[in-house]
Amino acid sequence: MTEPKNHPPLRIATFNVENLGMPSGHGATLAERIQLLRPQLLRLRADILCLQEVDSQRRTKGSERRLKAMRELLAETPYEGFHQVETRSRSRGDVRDKHNLVILSRFAFAEHRQIYHDLVAPPTHRPVTPEPAHGDVCKIEWDRPFLYAAVPIDEGRTLHVINLHLRAPRAAFVPGQKTNSHTWRTMSGWAEGFFLAAVKRVGQALEVRLFVDRLLDADPEALIVVCGDFNANAYETPVRTIRGDEEDAGNPHLTMRTLVPLERSLADSRRFSVVHHGRPQMLDHLLVSRPLLAWYKGVEIHNEALGDELITPHAVRGSPESFHAPVVAEFLFGGSGDVASA
Repeated sequence: MTEPKNHPPLRIATFNVENLGMPSGHGATLAERIQLLRPQLLRLRADILCLQEVDSQRRTKGSERRLKAMRELLAETPYEGFHQVETRSRSRGDVRDKHNLVILSRFAFAEHRQIYHDLVAPPTHRPVTPEPAHGDVCKIEWDRPFLYAAVPIDEGRTLHVINLHLRAPRAAFVPGQKTNSHTWRTMSGWAEGFFLAAVKRVGQALEVRLFVDRLLDADPEALIVVCGDFNANAYETPVRTIRGDEEDAGNPHLTMRTLVPLERSLADSRRFSVVHHGRPQMLDHLLVSRPLLAWYKGVEIHNEALGDELITPHAVRGSPESFHAPVVAEFLFGGSGDVASA
């Protein structure tokens, strides 16, 4: 019997850095944000890092947008030399103004692309509360794409990484139904906006699930990890849609199609990535395919210094921190696709 040769541990992380960009003139400076965020990134020791909410900047008026603030954050860290892919504006071709997704990898990418209504057409809706009233049908489009990368991690083994940021459960815009950015004119208007937000969030979750199934159709043993800010816990509809639990389908032959939330390895007291009005919630997930679970070693949620996302901004205007905890999982791969070789 020959023992399989083990490779160094592979660490995969996700972190919502929350509006990482140039400050608006109040609160923490970019340098202060970097001083706080950079140690969090270093602690992850990630080989593959998925970031959400990375904003872009222009060097001069009219110039191409770039992720300048992120590059300053990564400077003088191991991530500075990592391979990088990010979401792009479909209309302009450069990075989006706000809330870009980024995948950083120690390994080169074999393939990467963003998926935005490629598998699910925008649902249509006839608004009922806008003012002035109109009978036009509108399309309900997702807020942003999700990002996919195929990462060869050794000879003959590829990791499929999906980075996503689903819409938060906050009511979407309805014409004429708000007196300002925070105040709704009618409860009916808010309810329609909340409905629209739910369609956006669950609709994109459906597109992610369809994409995962395409990967599994091509290779039933595919090593898949879905990372990011889901804005939902593991038992809410968006995450359930992507996970595809066997009891939901009622079909034992589909069990290998389920994705597993890695935070289940932790005690309930440690299982949170956000604190909202004193309530710990697990909104940032790493979901993995069953074949990838074979190599799983452990998961960490770096939530020790996490502030309350509702209370802290009122007490500390322009706080430099992210109100999401980074999440990182470690995997130990053998020297071949088999657990042992004779």
